[in-house]
Amino acid sequence: MNIDWAALGSVFGVSLVATIGLVGLFTLGIVGLAKQESAATQGANGSVALARTGAYACFALCAAAVAYGIFLIVA
Repeated sequence: MNIDWAALGSVFGVSLVATIGLVGLFTLGIVGLAKQESAATQGANGSVALARTGAYACFALCAAAVAYGIFLIVA
């Protein structure tokens, strides 16, 4: 049995980077929603819209990455 260690390392590296990236994006989305709540209590309307838009953009990128992964597996 031969193991292609270079391919295994490549798969490990890509999956590690993708995992850290997705978790980071999701965390930024949650932080954006938290900032929206604190900005709303302080009465800053511009900050509320910016935080909400950023949070939704992060969640949309997470959903797009997951959909792309499912597309790669199914196709």
